[in-house]
Amino acid sequence: MREAVTRMSNKRAAWAWLLIDPVLHVFFLILMFKFLRMREVGGIEMEAWLITGLMSFFMFKQTGNQGKNAVSANTSLFAYRQVNPVDTVLVRAALEGLLCVLVTLILVCGALLFDIDTIPEDPFLCFASFFGLWLMGLGYGLIASVIVSLIPELGKILDILLTPLYLTSGVVFPLGQIPPPYRDWLLYNPLAHGVEASRVSLSHFYHPFAGLDLLYLYQFALCTIFLGLALHRRFQEKLIAR
Repeated sequence: MREAVTRMSNKRAAWAWLLIDPVLHVFFLILMFKFLRMREVGGIEMEAWLITGLMSFFMFKQTGNQGKNAVSANTSLFAYRQVNPVDTVLVRAALEGLLCVLVTLILVCGALLFDIDTIPEDPFLCFASFFGLWLMGLGYGLIASVIVSLIPELGKILDILLTPLYLTSGVVFPLGQIPPPYRDWLLYNPLAHGVEASRVSLSHFYHPFAGLDLLYLYQFALCTIFLGLALHRRFQEKLIAR
C-alpha cells in the first residue's frame, strides 16, 4: 500500500503519466510508420503490432527500473527487522506489473474505439509472453538493485544499456527482415522472444522470425532471478547498513 501511494503521488499527476507516456510513445511511432506508408507488419495491422510490442517491452523495462531503485528508496524501512531489502524489490515489481497490465488494457480498449484489432486470438500465449517479460524485469531489478546500492555510479550505465536492448528486441522494427548471421546474434536477446511471442498471440496469420523460443525467455529469466536472489543473500547486511 505504501509503494502504491508513493508511486501514484510522488510527482504532480503521476497517475496520469502512467498512461500518457506509453500513449505518446505509441502515437509518435504510428506517425513515423504512417509516413513510411507501412500498413501491415508480418500479416497484422501496423498499429496493433506497435502497441503489442511496446507494451510487452514496457512490462520488462518498467518492472526492472522500479526494482532497481527499490532498495535505495526504502532504506528507512530496514530499521524494522522483519523488512529485508529483497522485499522492497519484490513489492515494487508486483505493483509495476499490475500497473502495466492496467495501462495495457486501457490502450487495448482505446485502440478498439479506432477499429484497431488488439484482442489476442491466443490469450494464453499473450499471458505467457507478458509474464515471461515480467520475470525478466524482476530478475533485472533484483540484480540491478544490489549493483546500484553498492556502486551508485553504475546506475547511469545500466540506464544507457536499456536503449540498445530496446532497439535489438524488435520493438520498432521486425527482426525477421534482418538477414543472417546478424539476426542469429540478436536472437541471443531473450526479450526479443517475449516481444515476438506477444505479437504471435494476436493472430495465427502473423509471420514471426525463425527461431522463436519462449522457453529460452523463461530459462534466462529464472537464471537472472536466481542470481539476483543470491546477490541479495550475499550482500544483505551491506544493503541494510547503507
